[in-house]
Amino acid sequence: MISTEEIIKVASYFSIIAHAPGRLRVRVNPKIKNESGTISIDDIEDLPNKINGIKSIKVKKIIASVTILYSPDIFPPELWEDLVQNRNLEELTQLINSLAKKVS
Repeated sequence: MISTEEIIKVASYFSIIAHAPGRLRVRVNPKIKNESGTISIDDIEDLPNKINGIKSIKVKKIIASVTILYSPDIFPPELWEDLVQNRNLEELTQLINSLAKKVS
């Protein structure tokens, strides 16, 4: 399972293209390829199965973008912007941990 710290690290490579409550589209910095972590595209696309409030994640490798559909009443839009801009990380960590689905 991808950790909260890994989510925050991956998000540091994102820049917002468009954001409306419930839909976030980000550009991915190509330098993410140099990241020596164990995070795969499959891990990212599987986050909706791991975190309540995230409905779907679509990665488009050719244009280096990610589209995230989410429930704004569960995961407030301003927190997505904080995640991408690396702000309020303690609050984000608490929220993500509280929304983590139990895996059995």
